[in-house]
Amino acid sequence: MNLGNLPLLDRIHPEGHRWVLGFGLVTIIFFLLGWGWLWKLTLFLALFSGAFFRDPDRYPPFREGTIVSPADGRILSVTQVDGPELSGLAESTKISIFMSIFNVHVNRAPVAGRVLEIHYKPGKFFSANLDKAAEENERNLVLMEDEQGRRLAFVQIAGLIARRIVCFVGPEDTLAKGERFGLIRFGSRVDLYLPPQTEIDVSVGQHVKGGETIIGYLPNAD
Repeated sequence: MNLGNLPLLDRIHPEGHRWVLGFGLVTIIFFLLGWGWLWKLTLFLALFSGAFFRDPDRYPPFREGTIVSPADGRILSVTQVDGPELSGLAESTKISIFMSIFNVHVNRAPVAGRVLEIHYKPGKFFSANLDKAAEENERNLVLMEDEQGRRLAFVQIAGLIARRIVCFVGPEDTLAKGERFGLIRFGSRVDLYLPPQTEIDVSVGQHVKGGETIIGYLPNAD
């Protein structure tokens, strides 16, 4: 049976189905046993899981050169830095996006193109809004080349509560702009590394939607 065909699960990412159904089943058992406070707790957890793993449709702009946000959340910083470890990128514009537990946690490709490399690194679980999270937390680097040959990278970073990064793609896979490529469970962050000449169209503190909000505009390919 395809659980995704159940109407109540249509807008919940498949990664969340077992959480919602598991808590839902336990809720029914506790309710039948008359364990009042326990069934209320597990009902809350089932509803929370459904909200956390929600997976709405998004409609990216198709204008050439636009970069869309890879995640829902709030812009933490926009800085000029060296490219992330193992990416091979030199100086880059880094945009950090913090996802609270209330944001959609499905991650989306910022541009259309081809995945070149993926590097997963286990680590700690500091709060994702701290600077040291980018260097010490569990993280997953995706290096990508767009259709014009321009390279960029994005890093999924686990947070204080998150304990698993999920990535659906591998090297040589092609992605459409705004296509789902992964998610992070229960609070996290995504860092986006762009060519330094990129025209940035967001500011610190701004709230963005993955797959829809324009982050900026890539420079023309050489």
